[in-house]
Amino acid sequence: MGLGVGWTLHGDGRTPAPGAVVRPEERLSWPRTAGLGAQHVVAMFGASFVAPVLMGLDPNLAIMMSGVATVIFLLATRGRVPSYLGCSLSFVGVAAAIRAAGGDSAVVTGAVFVVGVALFLAGLVVQRFGARVIHTAMPPIVTGAVVMLIGFNLAPVTASTYWPQDQWTALLTMLFTGAAVVCLRGFWSRIAIFLGLLFGYGISWISDLLFGKIHSTVGGEAAVDHWRLDLSAVAKADWIGFPSFHAPAFEWSAILIALPVVIALIAENAGHIKAVGEMTGDPLDDKLGTAIAADGAASMLSTAVGGPPNTTYSENIGVMAATRVYSTAAYWAAAGFALLFGLCPKFGAIVAAIPGGVLGGITVILYGMIGLLGAQIWINGGVDLRNPLNLVPAAAGIIIGIGGVKLQITDTFELGGIALGTIVVITGYHALRFLAPAHLKQEPLLDAGTSGYDAGADDSGDGQDKPR
Repeated sequence: MGLGVGWTLHGDGRTPAPGAVVRPEERLSWPRTAGLGAQHVVAMFGASFVAPVLMGLDPNLAIMMSGVATVIFLLATRGRVPSYLGCSLSFVGVAAAIRAAGGDSAVVTGAVFVVGVALFLAGLVVQRFGARVIHTAMPPIVTGAVVMLIGFNLAPVTASTYWPQDQWTALLTMLFTGAAVVCLRGFWSRIAIFLGLLFGYGISWISDLLFGKIHSTVGGEAAVDHWRLDLSAVAKADWIGFPSFHAPAFEWSAILIALPVVIALIAENAGHIKAVGEMTGDPLDDKLGTAIAADGAASMLSTAVGGPPNTTYSENIGVMAATRVYSTAAYWAAAGFALLFGLCPKFGAIVAAIPGGVLGGITVILYGMIGLLGAQIWINGGVDLRNPLNLVPAAAGIIIGIGGVKLQITDTFELGGIALGTIVVITGYHALRFLAPAHLKQEPLLDAGTSGYDAGADDSGDGQDKPR
């Protein structure tokens, strides 16, 4: 396929035969492909514009750079891995922590740029030595604990910043979103967060009409009278224009807060590659290192111009599962639509006008779901929390990360929260494993269960794929 842009027409290009799938190297007719691309944009839309808003970044730029990131990913994987790269929610917590410490948007993007560099290098390591190195350094107990503390570290943001702005709208939005996530089926369940935002918009608008301005805090500041939904900036925004760019700034304290997210991103990419490989019937373990490196490179490019980092999106896996169309041509179409959205400032103004109470209701569920993904990693990895070797470092690291425990190193430098919690989990686990008696080491770090990661991978070290 070369660069993965030479698609063959599937059947008559209209409707796949019963039970048939449209493979990554195939496509339907271009109008149908464009329609599928638009569906992929809608699927990623909710999380991909909520994340930059929560990080305090330009949603227009985020959407535009997600299209650029997707193109980079598709070219790097040569069209074998149908995926969309959208703004990563894993960074919401570190952005909040950096801003709480006095950092601005430039410092936030500088910190996550370094994470992109680390992710790119991790991808090269996996490409060279195989995916077993991931399991060795970050077994499920470590990965799950880090993901959990990153998610639950966000709880104070909801409690002190968003929810108090309009508690009743927050409550109603939370209830509606929760019902949508659980009760809706198929495609609609994939955009439940987006539907919750629309519902919150409507409730805020109706409340303003019925009750007038609300007297509450705004962004954690003093209480004032304000409209729940203020669309004044939307009317002033242009229909066509470039998003706002800015250069990153680098501070060690912010970088140390952000670096632990590398663990979550590696876990996300590994799970994504496994899922797509099973769906397409094409073992993709040999592309894991490439995918991780491509994600890192795309995140570096995005943050270099002031955008958020990116990651592979599970929402779009759901679209593929529902349609059984795995064509990468649909993802090229989705990337094109995202670029067009990014060039519409009026769209960004609408996103920026999301009421704080609405975000309060959404983030109660969203932040909790991010944290509980860590528990899911434990379950999938068969982690035994009755074993003190697993229990002790995870327990200590999670409490440090969630509670914001700090360690003063010098008068001007301290470790705390996510960074310190991650260090405690990783170093604590490996140090205790070295010291622990043999009966507590229930499984070797390189066990038989990791062999599947490297099936079909190139072992020659030249970075070239073996013929398939």
